[in-house]
Amino acid sequence: MGYEVGTVTRKALGGIAAMAFVAALLSSASAETIDSALARAYMANPDLNAQRAQLRAIDENVPRALSGYRPRVTASGDIGVSNLDVTRNTLGGARLQNDGFWPRGAAVTIDQTLYNGNRTGNSVRRADSSVLAGRASLRTAEQTLLTDGATAYMDVLRDTAFLNLRSANIDVLSEQLRQTQDRFNVGEVTRTDVAQVEARLAAGRSEWSLAEGNLKSSIARYRQVIGVEPKQLAPAKPLERLLPKTLDEAVKSALTDHPAVIAAAHNVDVAQLDVKIVESELYPSVGLQGSAQRRWDYQGSNIDLIQAQVVGRLNVPIYEGGETYARVRQAKETLGQRQLELDLARDRVRAAVVATWSQLEAAKARIQAAEAQIQAATIALNGVREEAKVGQRTTLDVLITDQDLLSARVNLVAAQRDRVVISYQVLAAMGRLSAVTLALKVDEYNSATHYNQVRDKWIGLRTPDGR
Repeated sequence: MGYEVGTVTRKALGGIAAMAFVAALLSSASAETIDSALARAYMANPDLNAQRAQLRAIDENVPRALSGYRPRVTASGDIGVSNLDVTRNTLGGARLQNDGFWPRGAAVTIDQTLYNGNRTGNSVRRADSSVLAGRASLRTAEQTLLTDGATAYMDVLRDTAFLNLRSANIDVLSEQLRQTQDRFNVGEVTRTDVAQVEARLAAGRSEWSLAEGNLKSSIARYRQVIGVEPKQLAPAKPLERLLPKTLDEAVKSALTDHPAVIAAAHNVDVAQLDVKIVESELYPSVGLQGSAQRRWDYQGSNIDLIQAQVVGRLNVPIYEGGETYARVRQAKETLGQRQLELDLARDRVRAAVVATWSQLEAAKARIQAAEAQIQAATIALNGVREEAKVGQRTTLDVLITDQDLLSARVNLVAAQRDRVVISYQVLAAMGRLSAVTLALKVDEYNSATHYNQVRDKWIGLRTPDGR
């Protein structure tokens, strides 16, 4: 059975909501599982691929920084035309000399920085720290995608089960309306009883329409995150096997492993190096320049010139109007901001772990309560129906009890969905949700591959993938 809204069955679901949940969704051996759906998203989701492209762009900051260690070579050339008229006054009279020639030349210059206050070294370390922060941010994006994918998957399952429960409710109420109408025709019940069932049936159809709309929305969200339409989704299990046994262990793990904390720590390193880089502008710099040139028809025809030189340069900044000092102070304030953001990241991670852990425990308790509620409501409904047959209960009593059972089944389906989704959220709050942790059947994206390909690249316009 697919999950196009128009093909969702209206067959009444019997038994408890867990059985309805499975019966509505279990399909053939080729069913899409939550792991296969997340694998699709991991490989093809445009948001995650955009984050990977962003990290590859950040990688290029490292060879840019390393270029400070390397020489800069420039070449130049020129060509022109010149005409020289010279009048020489001698005892014999004026003498005119005309000389036309084509001055031209070529030159090569090499500049090499020898010392710049360790600006280059700090720039390289800053670029490496930025790369590490970018990798942590990519891990955060991966966690967000996997959490969104699990949520979208379970939302389709939940809303499909809801739609089937509403369909079953309509079938039950339609049958009850027929029976009540028959009893009214023979004078066993009043017109009020018939109207009560009609009202509940109208409400049930309204709830079915709402459930249908919710399912359409969930399907659209699934298509956005996973990349394909949901077809034959199999039931999913929570990830409790991957979680620690206690909340304290979860918090401790999160404070060291969560990518948001790691990224914030590397951003502190970046800010510290920014301070040193700006301060280096106040230090002397030493460089070496070598040049060679060849000129033809230099200052006249048939005059050639070959010149080569090596020059050492020392630049000592004295005062630049206070602009550099202001940027140093500015960088220090930014460093203070990054340190506060690191503390804030730790607090947020701790709060997220505690919150999701508590929600997971609550979902487990809700499942137990809903199962007990279903069992009790089923017994009550059977008893009320028997009592109504002998006139000890009214039609309204039957309708209320039937609604209680339906609500219990809906609550169980919602709690089962929440338990699975929240288990993914807990793992993400700890910083451990990844394709590797879930053992997804995908080729893991290795961010170090591109970094190693471009780090020591001296020349070339093409990216490692050939673009």
